Amino acid sequence: MSVGAESFYEPLANGMFASTEATAGPWSAAAQHGGPPAALLARALEAIDEGAPRVLGRFTMDILGPVPVAPLAVTTSVPRPGRTVSLRQAELSDESGRVIARAQGWAFPESTDGPAGAGVPLGHGPADGHHEDPPPGWHRGYLDSVEWCWIEGAVTRPGPAVVWMRPLLPLVPGEQMSPLQRLLTCVDSASGASAALDPARWNFMNTELSVHVVRPPVGEWVCLDAETTLGPGSVGLAASAVYDELGLVARSAQVLLVTPAR
Repeated sequence: MSVGAESFYEPLANGMFASTEATAGPWSAAAQHGGPPAALLARALEAIDEGAPRVLGRFTMDILGPVPVAPLAVTTSVPRPGRTVSLRQAELSDESGRVIARAQGWAFPESTDGPAGAGVPLGHGPADGHHEDPPPGWHRGYLDSVEWCWIEGAVTRPGPAVVWMRPLLPLVPGEQMSPLQRLLTCVDSASGASAALDPARWNFMNTELSVHVVRPPVGEWVCLDAETTLGPGSVGLAASAVYDELGLVARSAQVLLVTPAR
């Protein structure tokens, strides 16, 4: 791994976090991939204390502008408190105070008394995948901070894809990622893994991420079974079924802004 960072973020004072080079997306060393900010916002949502343990059953993130590889502030609120279910909110701001990403999560009671089991395992695992080198010229920050084991497709080939992923760094130093944080570090990659267009000719930028979580993933690895659907205009949709080695854990969707590359 070529990235020298030891974590995706480093805590600063007053709720601020320094963004390391590991957060940088493939298009620019100055702009973050969507995975690390989603995980950082989920960390803030999970830390809200409402008196009893809760899990997030739905996570949405609206990306209001490019997330810079720079110091960021995280703030939280509870727009809809409740004794059984609540709506939590976290915002990510740059040094000027501008909100650049906003996440909301529905929090449900933590329970192990549900009616169903873990699900049906896939017929493959990370050991069945292979590695693919990113295209020349892509920035390697985030790409080298996650391990990729491709079962079908590749980031270099347009079309649906199946890939096992695991973060290689902690979100913050000395702290183990929660299962949700680990999932969100990876799942924003569905739009890139299943890209239906040549990125040299087309831009396909996701403006949001929505994830419905059936249960927290178990183990280090998550698998994205991802596919992109294009409309006749500027709107596309990247969707994925997300698995761990026991079965289905979540489904994700990202609406895409599709425009010709300049």
